[in-house]
Amino acid sequence: MNWVVGFQSSVLALSSFVELTPSAFQKEMSFTTKQRLAIAKKLSLPQIVQPEDKQETSHQKFSAADPEQSSFQPCPPEVVFQNYTPGEVCEVPLVLRNMDKVPHVLKVTLESSPYFQLVGPNDACRKVPPGLSTTVRILFTPEQNKDYFHQVTCITEREEFIVPIRAIGARAILGFPDQLDFSEQPVKCSTEKVLLVRNVGNRAAHYQLSTQSPFSVVPAMGALGVGDSMQVTVEFHPLKTGEHSASLVVHYDTGESTHTSLHGRAVNVPIRLDSSTVTFDKTYITLSNRATVLIHNPSNITARFQLKAADTEGEEEQQYHRLCEKEKHKLSVLLKECGVETSRRERFALLLHSLWSEQAKVRGDPILFQDDIFSLEPKEGEIGPNSSAEISVVFKPQKAQVYKKTVYCDISGCENRLPLVLTGEGLGPQLNFYFKEVNIGEVFVSANNRFEAVLFNSGPIEAPFSFTPPSTDLGSCFTFQPQEGIVAPKALQAIRISFCTTILGAFEEEFSFRVTKAPKPATLTIRGCVIAPTFHFDVPALDFGDVSFGFPHTLQCCLFNTSLVPMTFHLHIPEDGFGEPSINASSLNPTCPSWRKKSDCLMKPKEFNIRPCRGTVRALGSMDIKVTLCSNTAREYKLEMVMDVEGVGQKVFALPLTARYQCFPCSCLLCLFFPPSLQMDEASNS
Repeated sequence: MNWVVGFQSSVLALSSFVELTPSAFQKEMSFTTKQRLAIAKKLSLPQIVQPEDKQETSHQKFSAADPEQSSFQPCPPEVVFQNYTPGEVCEVPLVLRNMDKVPHVLKVTLESSPYFQLVGPNDACRKVPPGLSTTVRILFTPEQNKDYFHQVTCITEREEFIVPIRAIGARAILGFPDQLDFSEQPVKCSTEKVLLVRNVGNRAAHYQLSTQSPFSVVPAMGALGVGDSMQVTVEFHPLKTGEHSASLVVHYDTGESTHTSLHGRAVNVPIRLDSSTVTFDKTYITLSNRATVLIHNPSNITARFQLKAADTEGEEEQQYHRLCEKEKHKLSVLLKECGVETSRRERFALLLHSLWSEQAKVRGDPILFQDDIFSLEPKEGEIGPNSSAEISVVFKPQKAQVYKKTVYCDISGCENRLPLVLTGEGLGPQLNFYFKEVNIGEVFVSANNRFEAVLFNSGPIEAPFSFTPPSTDLGSCFTFQPQEGIVAPKALQAIRISFCTTILGAFEEEFSFRVTKAPKPATLTIRGCVIAPTFHFDVPALDFGDVSFGFPHTLQCCLFNTSLVPMTFHLHIPEDGFGEPSINASSLNPTCPSWRKKSDCLMKPKEFNIRPCRGTVRALGSMDIKVTLCSNTAREYKLEMVMDVEGVGQKVFALPLTARYQCFPCSCLLCLFFPPSLQMDEASNS
């Protein structure tokens, strides 16, 4: 609008005007020119526009006046014409008094104007003694009822100053009150006062209305014809308790402004929550628990509430900023995935972020409380006078842990948001072994042992589980079936356990089954002792008695396996010879060179033969063992038959063997093949 531009320029030109109340402005605009002249009592010395060189223009060397101020005082300091009639001549005298202690020559000039005229000779110089004055008259002949501006220029030998001339034309006057009191109002509540405003001036009003928070005014700008009326709504919406004051400023397009004093006092009202905390019972995940909170409004106002996540508006602004940054990051990732060029992507992200922010502000997004664990309904609403509102709170945990959240109720009538602390504990599946410890006692090495453990779900929700493989050597000897599954509520799940190991000794192993969404696994401790197979021989020893050279003697014993697992054994006699098998007399041939060769061999012959020396005895079974001694050595035998058990160890048992060598007459085969000296050597060696 063109009048707005004119209004702004007029404000700059008339910024020195004194702030007026609407009634004072109306009174001032009602003055005639004579009345305005009569009240112009505030006299002041005008500022020097252009100083003059006194030495060149005057014989007076000394002056008592301020060098920066004029030596003449004009009265009135500003010539004002007001409430004039077009075509009629108005006259205002201008008195110029010499305030200096020396006389000055004064020249008064007025630039040529069709509306203003200086009575008397223009540019006439007159000498004014100190303390005296001279009077000039200014005539004003208006053509229209509008504003006119001009000036009188006064020149002395030491200075040049001006006296403004202003003609105030038609004015719009809006009938606002000087003050508007909202008295005592609830904080965070809106109170409106509707004013019926009439234009009592003689010109159409083009205006702007402004004020400061917590006050607001509607409309903010407009136009109103002469004699017309309109409604102006002033709202008082305090966010803090205490006294609040501001001004309702009416800006006219002619440059004037009026100020209406606004005042109000904000107080808290006794609106409260029936409880500041809500503690839920322990709740299983995937299930929910419900509670109710009441907001009591014992006042006579209608209160509006909103459930927020932040306790102050400042923190809410930070939360809003974080939300914007999060959206910006999502957009950046999306553009990166789409392969958009980096610099363009950043510019586009900033543009979209700015656009989104502005849209959110326009939308007035209140950023209400949002949470996946605690949900409240309704999140906003109104509470009538002397009534209550019911808020439903639902707790739905997702993990087995303690949850704590604070919700803030932003409610009109209360300056501070009312905190509501929500606490609840989530429970995971209650899956445990029916017996947490199992003692399997003594088990045989390499035996396949099978037994069961039972998982029991004592909770009301399903319990998915999975076996966690152990890291120990003995733990890896256990197998569990099934290794994963789901146990229904209040149901059992049998776990079949197999155990087979070659590691002897006592053990204690702990096994874990991870339970989905449970803080701790289900554990099972298995204790026991792995023992070697048990066995015995049916004889305490094998005594071959008296034996002769080359004549085999066989004894038999029985090996009993008294354990529940097969036993693989190896029988050997460590002290037996490592040479060729001993000579059997039944197969002697004196003419055979091989016999002579054997008899000349110095390595100790192998004199014992065990049949079988290796084998496996079934569980609770037995096996006959035959041991044959064919002596080729003249000595007394005190040896041991040692048994190694596979998977258990070596020399786990030793069966004594005894025999005595018996020397016969010279007709014996020993004398035939071995000379007496060799026999004595053999006997001494034995």
